[in-house]
Amino acid sequence: MDSDPLSGKVLQADVWSTYLGFYGPYAAILIVLLAMAAIVSASEAAFFSLSSDDRAVCRVSDDAAERRIMHLLDRPRRLLASLLIFNNLLNLAIVVIVTYLVWKLSQLDPSSGWVLASVTVIVTLAIVLFGEIIPKVYASQNSLTVARRTAPLVALASALFRPLSILLVSLTSVIDQRIQRRGYKVSMEELNQAVELTSRESTQEERELIKGIVNFSNLTARQAMRARVDITAFCDDLAFTELLTQINQSGYSRVPVYKESLDEIEGILYLKDLLPHLDSDDSFRWQTLIRPAFFIPETKKIDDLLQDFQKRRVHMAIVVDEYGGTRGLITLEDIIEEIFGDINDEFDDDEPVPFQRIDEQTVIMESKILLTDVCRVLNLDMTYFDAVKGESESLGGLLLELFTRVPETGEEVGYEDFTFKVLSSDGKRIQSVEIVRQEAAA
Repeated sequence: MDSDPLSGKVLQADVWSTYLGFYGPYAAILIVLLAMAAIVSASEAAFFSLSSDDRAVCRVSDDAAERRIMHLLDRPRRLLASLLIFNNLLNLAIVVIVTYLVWKLSQLDPSSGWVLASVTVIVTLAIVLFGEIIPKVYASQNSLTVARRTAPLVALASALFRPLSILLVSLTSVIDQRIQRRGYKVSMEELNQAVELTSRESTQEERELIKGIVNFSNLTARQAMRARVDITAFCDDLAFTELLTQINQSGYSRVPVYKESLDEIEGILYLKDLLPHLDSDDSFRWQTLIRPAFFIPETKKIDDLLQDFQKRRVHMAIVVDEYGGTRGLITLEDIIEEIFGDINDEFDDDEPVPFQRIDEQTVIMESKILLTDVCRVLNLDMTYFDAVKGESESLGGLLLELFTRVPETGEEVGYEDFTFKVLSSDGKRIQSVEIVRQEAAA
């Protein structure tokens, strides 16, 4: 008896209907899990590829998402552990569901065992391509945007997997300590000592140059900048003739211009832009020549700043604090001097560094000298005063930390091997200091 073609089609339709009814929900779940894995992978790449400038912006931002980003990055190891746990759980869930579906398929149709190999390849490619590579490539190119959008999910994952992430971080810390004991870690002080030992035949200038290169990547803008009180700047309400007079007195080719105070920098005035207008009178609007200023946080590393100068083709940056106030000013010359020492031009004083050496144990310095220069003059490691300097970067700031007040002329204070005597103070600011090694007094 011939089979009925119509009944065969009905039977085949019933099979497909059964397959779709059973596998459809699982397919939707797999798509959702793969999308979540992609988001978590993108979050990992975005959070850990944020530049120092992006982090500085987030740290002072009023946006809740950006503040949450910095809060999460305060514990980078725990954050990374939470994201890895979340991502691996999602990938594991995908693999388990696919394995179950393949097993069910083999139960319904024993001849479909070959499907296992095909599904394994397809799932692996899907996880690697759509769950890892594409999200991470996109996130690394749009790190701040992706970090903002995924910050709530990352915060939730960090809270959910906190016990596991703490356990993993503790275990990795133990492993790191064991590896560090077997390895060799060179500190900056040991590296400076190595420079001294290997440069016995070198001149003092050559040793200072090598030390400058060694310490260059660790210096921040705050350590190399010119302090706020030493900034030469012009108010934007000056008449043109007054401006020319002040320019002649300053001797600078680039000068910041402010509105009411140094905390409101309008931009930078270039002397070369004024040259075609030197014959103008007070009606000339010189303010139209002001160029935009380049603002940087005080914690920015000067090696990164040097690259920014090269990209932006500028020679000057305004250093601001966490509240947006002007903290100081740093130029390309200041950065170069951190490596090569002081560079003098026709406008600089004959004494490049404000100090006078009395003998091998005694030095007189102005209070505005940076602590990095103090260490160079006294032949000390750059971290010598880190334990007591606080947020200070100058000799005067160090003494204020040691005295905990503004000292009077003639007062002394000791630290380690040195005695600091205030030679001049006006009650508001220390002006000059005598530094003596205590061994010399014995």
